Amino acid sequence: MPDILSDTPPTETLIAAVDTALDAQMRFLADFVAIPSRRFEEGPAQDFIADALQMRGYEVDDWSIDLKELEALPGFGPIEGDFSRARSVVGTHRPQGPARGRSLILQGHLDVVPEGPAEMWATPPFTPVIRDGWMHGRGAGDMKAGTVAALFALDAIRAAGYEPAARVHLQSVIEEESTGLGALSTLQRGYRADLCVIPEPTGLGLYHAQVGVLWFKLRVRGRPTHVANAGEGSNAILAAYHLLQALQGLEAEWNARAADDMVYGSVHHPLNLNAGKIAGGDWASSVPAWCDVDCRMGLLPGWSLEDCKARIAACVAEAARDHPFLANNLPEVIWNGFQAEGYVLGEDAQPGLDTLQAALRDLQGPDAGLEKHCSTALTDTRFYGLYYGIPAFCFGPRAEQIHGFDERVELASVAEVTRIFAQFIARWCGLNPLKTGAT
Repeated sequence: MPDILSDTPPTETLIAAVDTALDAQMRFLADFVAIPSRRFEEGPAQDFIADALQMRGYEVDDWSIDLKELEALPGFGPIEGDFSRARSVVGTHRPQGPARGRSLILQGHLDVVPEGPAEMWATPPFTPVIRDGWMHGRGAGDMKAGTVAALFALDAIRAAGYEPAARVHLQSVIEEESTGLGALSTLQRGYRADLCVIPEPTGLGLYHAQVGVLWFKLRVRGRPTHVANAGEGSNAILAAYHLLQALQGLEAEWNARAADDMVYGSVHHPLNLNAGKIAGGDWASSVPAWCDVDCRMGLLPGWSLEDCKARIAACVAEAARDHPFLANNLPEVIWNGFQAEGYVLGEDAQPGLDTLQAALRDLQGPDAGLEKHCSTALTDTRFYGLYYGIPAFCFGPRAEQIHGFDERVELASVAEVTRIFAQFIARWCGLNPLKTGAT
């Protein structure tokens, strides 16, 4: 079998290998989605991926994350909850033949957001159902399908009789939905490559920019009293609402600034405040003495995290001064979770984008285009591009209702992304013929 260079990949051979394994790929995806991998409960799903990598002969690194090793690193976000069982898993391919291509990280996160009341789903959230070409289930789109596409693209290369002619790390991480510390742990561990691709559900487009995000908790404490004497107490829940109204004003102010931004100026309302979780009070007939509100605020790439945190804290303090109770019982702003800067792809990403564009044209013809989008959410790419000099971008399948009820992923797009990844890896890493007897 002749040696295959990165600029002459065997397109038809790779497509056939991907398509032959599609049924097995969709069964694997269904089994993966069926494992609930909520925050702090990701262990069984990590076992599933580690076993799959081990079975395929990858060099598997499976380790427990030590927060103390991450605290001083840029992008670290504080954790609330039991992090003692947190793990990262990396499967590494090292070429048996000449190592002459460019190295690659393919990273997926398996943590999923809470599914909410199961009765509000059309089908049980962790019982994958295929209907009209879509697989339904929590995590199917965000982002287990993309991870599986990357894994099976590498499978197809091997099934076609080749191996990537460069080092490839297939990384399974957690905490993408909360802090990003899973990705940060792989970098602390020493994993590096010439490029990182994260197959988030981008609808076969490209995220070339993403906002930053700050998570924080508003902690309000009032004075309890019987509801019959409500005027003598202070309702902490209503006081928290007063603070949220002030933060909505800051949200409007920041979006007005965003209208002049070179990257996000054309995006309507890119920065969003979300009061995502509220807890407070103890009894229907007692004026609530406490209220905690977990919030999320977006910020533009290039904005200073510390400046934005100071402005949020000042906004809360200013609102408290105007409130008859809070003026003498100041609320707290507690920073937790995401402390994430925004990220815009730089010129160093162009070789990777050119290779992805070439792979698309190989498969879809000379007129194939790569749509670019500014995301109003964030991804793990920021760690690689901002702090470690590794260009990183997201490209993945089409999904709907992510973070909502009845999340689903389009299986035809999963198959197409798998074909594109196989071709992309061939072009980026180069290919060697597998040695006789290699598995």
